[in-house]
Amino acid sequence: MEPKLRQGTLGTGDIAFFVISAAAPLMILAGVAPFAILVGGIGAPSAYLIAGIVLTVFAVGFTTMSRYVTNAGAFYAYITRGLGRPAGVASAILALVSYNAVQIGMYGLLGSVAQSTVDSLFGVDIAWPVYALTGVALVWFAGYRSIEFGAKLLAVLMIAESGILVVLAAAVLLKGGAHGLDLQSYAPKHVFNGSTSSLMVFAFAAFMGFESTAIYRSEARDPRRTIPRATYVAVAFLGIFYSFIAWTIIQGYGSAEVQAAAAKDTSGLVFAEMTTYVGSWATDVMHLLILSSTLASLLAFHNAINRYTKAVADEGMLPRRLAALHPRTGSPFLAGGLQTALSVVIVAGFAIAGLDPYLKLMIWVNTPGVIGLVLLQVLVAVAVPVFFRGFRHNEGRWRTLVAPIAAAVGMATALYLMISKIALLSGATGFVNVVLVGIVPLVIVVGVLLALWLRARRPEVYATIGAEAPTVKREPEHVHS
Repeated sequence: MEPKLRQGTLGTGDIAFFVISAAAPLMILAGVAPFAILVGGIGAPSAYLIAGIVLTVFAVGFTTMSRYVTNAGAFYAYITRGLGRPAGVASAILALVSYNAVQIGMYGLLGSVAQSTVDSLFGVDIAWPVYALTGVALVWFAGYRSIEFGAKLLAVLMIAESGILVVLAAAVLLKGGAHGLDLQSYAPKHVFNGSTSSLMVFAFAAFMGFESTAIYRSEARDPRRTIPRATYVAVAFLGIFYSFIAWTIIQGYGSAEVQAAAAKDTSGLVFAEMTTYVGSWATDVMHLLILSSTLASLLAFHNAINRYTKAVADEGMLPRRLAALHPRTGSPFLAGGLQTALSVVIVAGFAIAGLDPYLKLMIWVNTPGVIGLVLLQVLVAVAVPVFFRGFRHNEGRWRTLVAPIAAAVGMATALYLMISKIALLSGATGFVNVVLVGIVPLVIVVGVLLALWLRARRPEVYATIGAEAPTVKREPEHVHS
């Protein structure tokens, strides 16, 4: 009997843990939020809320469509249904490249953080590629195991990383901050100013991977309810948690002083605050938990990539062999092996070239991935109203028209800000930024060419892309006209 993904395995909480872990809250708040505060000012907490609101609006149409499209391909399946097969095939390739870019780039962060943490705590200096490649092996092993194993592991790691941030927030609040608590971060003059666009770049990037809830449809319990719930839970938690913790970080230094403190020591801002308000023991724990946070994010993306690869292979856009499942664990083990091999090649390539693991491997590889995922969100938002125009349904205009259009405008704005302020994401200038942005349209062109090739050479495959039966009976509009 051919093995299948373990249906009915994941509940709302399990899928939410996958998504939240992929976002890596501790890494975002300890590693990225200080830079956002330095560049954009004390309005950073509001920026996370605004991004969360826009993505919640996006989730309205996204989750509504998830009840009608049973394909686990998520983005590309929705785009195929709404905008046609050429756009769908191009989206499938872009999604694979983008998810891999985001995940593989993070091995640079893992190597960099592990090297500095072990050196500072134990006085042992080991080259970063050793840590990065060890991480590749650990992520492969966890992904090779059953999905239940991954869900339990991510739950533990996510609770631990969120818990240490809650400890810091509680200490700051109990001591009344540096000079008393204030809400200046939410004042309109700090939310909407010349730095707002810079803050939005960091805020939207902090939610990467939240949409992967739909990828776990085949393993979810009651996916028509579980997928929407997990999506809303993940977006709501991330938006509120990011905003609240970022606000307490600011309060720990004082609204008037925090930017100067961030300029003095951006990477150490949160760690210094932890030492001041909680103690050096908690700072050491936070250093270790950043490692586990990064590993959790890597595993969450690895699992999502494997299932996305399986969905694309099932459609015939990749060799169908990649859709094979392990007979014992039920994991897409060949897709996982391919993703692991790709990670090894890229990490080793950067190491041999002597490039910086954080500034080059993480930032340069991550940047086109982030841009690609936001572009996919724009296309999904556009696809939703087009999809629902094609048949009779009982969904309201808010879910099928108003919210998707509003989300498309919001996400398109975020995409424009990311591209126009690409230097903030990449840390590079000139030709490097042109290449990083140019990768996305190049991948789209390759995807369109693949679609044209499939239509001409393998029409039987092309005709079945995104063509599975919907979960709800649909009646063409002209029947009732």
